[in-house]
Amino acid sequence: MPRSRIIPDARIYSAIRSLLEAGGEKAVSFATVAAATGLAAPTLVQRYGSRDAMVRAARLDAWDRLRAATTAAILATEDKGPQGLLKALARVDPDMLAATARDPDLAQCAAAWRASVEAALSLRLGTGTRARETASLLFAAWQGQMLWSALGEPGFRLKDAVKRLT
Repeated sequence: MPRSRIIPDARIYSAIRSLLEAGGEKAVSFATVAAATGLAAPTLVQRYGSRDAMVRAARLDAWDRLRAATTAAILATEDKGPQGLLKALARVDPDMLAATARDPDLAQCAAAWRASVEAALSLRLGTGTRARETASLLFAAWQGQMLWSALGEPGFRLKDAVKRLT
């Protein structure tokens, strides 16, 4: 009979995300995650099989969390316009997006998230092709603004983009 898991995956994933943020891919190993969580490295090996599988599981969990936060933001801002929705949405870590490009399953998660945000924006902009196209442009502008602001560059004001695109 297998032992029960004492430390939940969510806590392990949180530790992995912290290590990724602090030091990138090279900072994550069975030893560093073991030290951060209190689990033995062999237990992590048994649970995930490989370091890459462990990191991938943490990234899939991050997309699941982002999707849940996005759904909550969409519901909480139903009475707001596109700017209100975008302000309520969680930021996407640029490193998370970069890692997503290398994994088809993570890329699917990202595409589904983008589609849900664009659909919610489109509903706030009207109906038809123009609303969908404007939602796509607004999403791209918002993501670009987040990327450059993460690099310390001044961005445009979101409300100006909404005004110009609508």
